[in-house]
Amino acid sequence: MKAALKATPRRTARLSRPGLQPRAAGNEPLSPIEREVVSLAMRAGQILGLPKSVGAIYGLLYLSPRPLTMEEIMGRLRISLGSASQGLRQLRSFKAVRPVYVPGERRDHFEAEDQFRKLIGNFLDDEVGAQLDSANERLGNLTKLIDHAPAAERDWLRQRVEKLENVNANARRLLALVARFLA
Repeated sequence: MKAALKATPRRTARLSRPGLQPRAAGNEPLSPIEREVVSLAMRAGQILGLPKSVGAIYGLLYLSPRPLTMEEIMGRLRISLGSASQGLRQLRSFKAVRPVYVPGERRDHFEAEDQFRKLIGNFLDDEVGAQLDSANERLGNLTKLIDHAPAAERDWLRQRVEKLENVNANARRLLALVARFLA
């Protein structure tokens, strides 16, 4: 299932950042610092169930002093067009990266969101909140199905579904608490 991209305004690159001069598609190897940050971001992404390439792209953009094109990302990380395109699409849907305008350049350039509270808040709201909503809907369906279960099992099934509803409600409260903490 493809995630729908939300229209986001293009931002102009911050000219005060070092190294904003355009370069040829970057095929230079990653520096030791870049390798470590990319590796860290890959592991963090994997914890969240994301492909390695998504974390790698975020790590590279996070450490880059200037916005990068998809071609530069592909060259620096040695990933395919498909991986780069899908990774950027996912990161944009999480609002973890954004397109920026670089004067005189026609290609899209991207930079990473560096406000982690905002990044984590968006992820929790969009991903975890959506899963909790889905679980709540399924629990409602389960409650209706219990009426069609054999009479001898209904009380036991109701108790089990109530426990699941409590877990979902507690997770929703925890999400709200985390959102307040991040605000």
